[in-house]
Amino acid sequence: MLLALDIGNTQTVVGLYEADRAEDCRAEDGLIENWRLSTVHERTPDEVAVLLRSLLDSVDVVMEDDLTGVAVCSGVPQIRESVRMMVQRYFEFEPVVIEPGTRSGIPILYDNPREVGADRIANAVATHHLYGGPAVIVDFGTTNNFDVVSEAGEFMGGAIAPGIEVSLEAMVGRAAALGPVALTEPRSVIGKTTMESIQSGVIYGFVAQIDGMVTRFAKELDGEAIVIATGGLAHLIAPLSDTIQYVEPYLTLHGLWLVHGRNQ
Repeated sequence: MLLALDIGNTQTVVGLYEADRAEDCRAEDGLIENWRLSTVHERTPDEVAVLLRSLLDSVDVVMEDDLTGVAVCSGVPQIRESVRMMVQRYFEFEPVVIEPGTRSGIPILYDNPREVGADRIANAVATHHLYGGPAVIVDFGTTNNFDVVSEAGEFMGGAIAPGIEVSLEAMVGRAAALGPVALTEPRSVIGKTTMESIQSGVIYGFVAQIDGMVTRFAKELDGEAIVIATGGLAHLIAPLSDTIQYVEPYLTLHGLWLVHGRNQ
């Protein structure tokens, strides 16, 4: 079995997969179980092992006996290295970590390919495998990442904007009169309370951002592009968007599954 870890600044998503068959599967195929956790940057390798063992025990998987591979993408160097050290200590195989030198199977057309986040590469790999191209990926996380994959399967670049939760926290934190706001769709665009007004501004404002950016990408691509959403808040924004066509909650994990297979 393969353990795929998508380690973000705020949350970590863990997926348990069958070890192979990725190239023949959809994103949800082969996924045995998945978990979403808070990212704790200070976790030691042994603490990571204890946490993962407890998760695997919950589905009757023995970590040291049943796992045959670990694939990792992370923009948090401290926890990425803790995971790498954990694998080296507890297993006889090396982890596959998406970083410069890792075989992803996708050309990166960035001025400096080393600047591209590992999660963006995993998403691009999975998107081209599942949908071809040209495609635009919208990943809702700590930042809102917009990434473009060409018809030939090249990572062309994209855009990065502040994420929804980060923007909301910054606004509430700087305005003394504003309290906590639930991220749910309000009754109407014209809010009738302060909370609904904030919800409208945040949710519909980001919907407009998504649709506006996708429209601009499509113009540069000389036509239409397939648009895929992923990330923690994709389920909230996608139904309100005019441009998002597909929601793939396991897109990054699927990319990790594919990259792991390509590095065996």
